[in-house]
Amino acid sequence: MHAIKDEVVTPVCRASDGIGYNDSVHAIEIKELFKSYGDLKAVNGLDLTVRTGEVFCFLGPNGAGKTTTVEILEGYRKRDSGTVSVLGYDPENGGRAFRERIGIMLQESGIQTQLSVREALDLYRSYYSHPRSTMELIEMVELNGSVDVRVEALSGGQRRRLDLALALAGDPELVFLDEPTTGFDPAARRNAWHTIDGLRSLGKTIFLTTHYMDEAQALADRVAVISDGQIVALDTPDRIGGRNTTTSTIRFLLPSSISVNDLPTLSNMEHLDADMSAEGESVTIHTSRPDLALYVLTSWSVGKNIELSGLTVSRPTLEDIYLELTEENN
Repeated sequence: MHAIKDEVVTPVCRASDGIGYNDSVHAIEIKELFKSYGDLKAVNGLDLTVRTGEVFCFLGPNGAGKTTTVEILEGYRKRDSGTVSVLGYDPENGGRAFRERIGIMLQESGIQTQLSVREALDLYRSYYSHPRSTMELIEMVELNGSVDVRVEALSGGQRRRLDLALALAGDPELVFLDEPTTGFDPAARRNAWHTIDGLRSLGKTIFLTTHYMDEAQALADRVAVISDGQIVALDTPDRIGGRNTTTSTIRFLLPSSISVNDLPTLSNMEHLDADMSAEGESVTIHTSRPDLALYVLTSWSVGKNIELSGLTVSRPTLEDIYLELTEENN
């Protein structure tokens, strides 16, 4: 998908850049939000702010309250209590002025399947005062070869591209993207990520829900995990749940002529907090200081002219942390 063009481009730094945002400017503010269905508390006292110009990712298992919260933000569902502000509006009664400033990409759109791609976009554009052009939208989502194809004849991935174009038709300030790359092949997903990055560069705010952890890792400035109607963790993808301080794992293979007993004793070295084990030629080290452990290991191996074959360093993925957080609260 192509980069997004605009007359005025306002660069926005990701939270991970260390530069940050103006915390006094929030696109979304939620305080003490409650929503129940009978005895089920779908949203249970939720507090949340989303900064203007960030890509914010909302993660949670089915039944956690994620969809209910998003529908309240979009103005499609009424809350029981609490305060909600979206672009300065209460979404329950924001009216047309509110609708003109947001875009929504649902998991399934209700667009008439007999329309062509061009006709569908022309229809949606007509709802807005200052829409993007039809051809710009088509180029953004790479549907150039399907301009006159009817919606019913599009593949699943092409339908999702059209859904994204429809969400962007009014040139919104805030875009809700619900599972935006479902049905995309790997190349199309990466192109979609590029388009979302383009929206960020224009100062747009993106509220993203996804089940793809690599998508959240690649796109999100911040991630919130919801479980049982409450936020259980909120931070950057690299820091959430203490991910940046968790134990790392180093793995490598030793030559058959070298014993694990010949390796430097990492556990005796200050600050390494290392635990080393071996199974045959395979060596595994768990440590909170992989940088120091690697320095010790590689200095030893270079000095001995020994290759540490298959050397890898890993830490818990975002998916690992997500599963840990949601399992703890279930």
